[in-house]
Amino acid sequence: MAGPAPADPAWVLHRPGTRDVVVMAVAVVGVSLSGPMTALVAAPALAIAFWRNAAGAVALLPVLLTRERSTLTGLRLRDLRSSVVAGLFLAAHFAAWLPSLSMTTVAASIALVTTTPIWTALAARLSGVRLPAQVWWGLALAVAGAALIAGVDVTVSLRALAGDGLALLGAIAAAGYVLAGATARVRLSTSAYAVVCYSTCAVVVAAAALLVDIPLTGFGARDWWLIAGITVVAQLLGHTLFNLVLSTVGPTVVGLAILLEVPGALLVALVLLQQLPPLLALPGMVLVVAGVALVVRASRPVAATGPTT
Repeated sequence: MAGPAPADPAWVLHRPGTRDVVVMAVAVVGVSLSGPMTALVAAPALAIAFWRNAAGAVALLPVLLTRERSTLTGLRLRDLRSSVVAGLFLAAHFAAWLPSLSMTTVAASIALVTTTPIWTALAARLSGVRLPAQVWWGLALAVAGAALIAGVDVTVSLRALAGDGLALLGAIAAAGYVLAGATARVRLSTSAYAVVCYSTCAVVVAAAALLVDIPLTGFGARDWWLIAGITVVAQLLGHTLFNLVLSTVGPTVVGLAILLEVPGALLVALVLLQQLPPLLALPGMVLVVAGVALVVRASRPVAATGPTT
């Protein structure tokens, strides 16, 4: 099977520049706060997903209509197709992953949901793309680290097992979200892509909530403040900043950077939830970081092929 052209931004590995590293570092901090903060919210998971995406789209709309308005010139509906697909995958990701946080430990859920790079790499390989051997070693190290962290918290309860399965489904959906986003960012600016993607996700989640009779309002002040915080740190500083660098570093590097959420979330859970990470989690963190470094080092610098705003 013939693969994409070597310059296809959805697959080519790119070595991040200083700006990209800083942006991804901030994004990692943002997504690391997501799981522990979500575990503190009493509101339904679908309500959390709806509000963080709806608010994220509204927050970015002024940027699109002012600073990046020129990027809308000449856009056709088909140019937005990948953004809509990304939004559908993002809705599936939240619908699967958020409930898992209340069914299994935060550590196990985060470790499993951040196996996204495995699924993006497998998708690349199935499309005929040959990845460098170092990438596979890096993936193996990082995923082994995530598995070690999760393995420490393995239980035999059916509820925890179901939570682990939902987190894994969330990772598969996140891979589709990252890959569709990489394709969309070739033509669209960050704000245009994010507004369409987040809006699609919010509409789908709202429809699902209506279908299963889950309320989207009526929560206490504490939950509303937590949802607002999750929107800022996870949606705007996390997802949006990762979307910003998708066109310059590619989905594999972004996916590996997201693995840093595993040790990050464990540290945040220690502060917010008083969940002490087990001793074996520490070498797991080291393996995750080592795997990320190996994959980034194996990548090669190439010129940007899409908008970077």
